[in-house]
Amino acid sequence: MSGLLHLRLTVPTELGDDVRDLLTDNGGICNVTYVRGASLEPVGDVFEADVARELVGSVVGQLRQIGVATRGGIVLTRPAATPFDQAARIEHDAPGEADDAVIWDVVLDQAESAATPTVSYYLFLLLATLLAGVAIITDSPVLVVGAMVVGPEFMLIAAICTGLGLGHLQLVRRSLVLLVSGFVFAILTTAALAWLGLRTGFIDTLSITGPRPLTGFIWKPDQWSFVVALLAGAAGVLAMATDKSNAMVGVFISVTTVPAAGGMALGLALWDVDEFVGSAAQLGLNFGGLIASGLLTVLSLRAGWAYAESRDAAFFHRARSRMVERRAHVHD
Repeated sequence: MSGLLHLRLTVPTELGDDVRDLLTDNGGICNVTYVRGASLEPVGDVFEADVARELVGSVVGQLRQIGVATRGGIVLTRPAATPFDQAARIEHDAPGEADDAVIWDVVLDQAESAATPTVSYYLFLLLATLLAGVAIITDSPVLVVGAMVVGPEFMLIAAICTGLGLGHLQLVRRSLVLLVSGFVFAILTTAALAWLGLRTGFIDTLSITGPRPLTGFIWKPDQWSFVVALLAGAAGVLAMATDKSNAMVGVFISVTTVPAAGGMALGLALWDVDEFVGSAAQLGLNFGGLIASGLLTVLSLRAGWAYAESRDAAFFHRARSRMVERRAHVHD
C-alpha cells in the first residue's frame, strides 16, 4: 500500500493564497499542482498534491481552519503505487509509520456511510439470518461461519463506537436505530418462514429441539462469549481505523451476532423459550462486548492522536524551516 494519499481541493479564490502556502511550505507534501480559476463551483481554483499518510490528518485539519471544508471541497484518494524517489523520501521523513496512521475524517465518513439505511443492508442481514437458521437446523458449523461473513452488522457497531468516541451523538442514534430495526426485521421474517416450514413439515421439530453438538454454543453463551466479543470489537475498530480490510474478515468470523439472531428466530417460531432466551443472551453479550471494547479502542486512538498532532506540528515546523532555507539559498 502506498504511503501517500492524493489530495484534490476546490478552493474559493479568496482562500487560494493560504492553501498554496500550506501545500508548498512543508516537506511532507509533494507533486503540488495549481490551476487558477479551474473550479466552477465553488468559483475559484483547483489544487492537487500528494501527502504522507501520517500527515494527512494534520493537513486536513489546517485546511478546515482555513475554511476549505465549509466553503470548498476536499477529496482524498489512494494511489495504486508511487514509484518515484521523492515519495520514498517523504514516507521516510514523516513521523511514525504509514500503516499506523489514523485519518479520522476517513473513519467518520465510513461510519456515516454505514449508518445510512439501504435495502441491501436489510437484505444481507436477512440472508445471513436465514443462513444461520439453516446452520442450526442442520447443525453445520460451516454454515455458521458463512452466516457470520455475510452479516453486515459490524460496520454499524463500529459506527456506534466511532460516534460515541468522537462525540457525534446523532451518528450513534442513527446507527442504533438501523441496527435494531435490521435485526428485528431479519428475526421476525426468519421466524415467519420457519413457522411455515414447521407447519408444512419441511422442517422437523427435533432438528431444532434435539441435541446439536456442533452449533449448540449459539444459544448457550458463557464467559468466553464475552471475551471473544471484547477481542473482536477492539480488532474490528482498529482494523477499520487503520484501513486493514483483510483483518475485518477475521472479525466477522469471530462473533456470533447473526447466528444468535437465527437462534432467536427459530426459538420464536417453535416457541422454545430456552432457545430464544439463550440466543438473546448470546446476542446481548456480543453487542455489549463489541461496543465496549470498540469504544475503548476509539478513545485510546484519540488519546494517541493528540500526541501525533503535536508531533506532526513539529514536523511541519522543521520542514517549513528547511523549505525556507532552500529558497533563500536559491535566491542567493
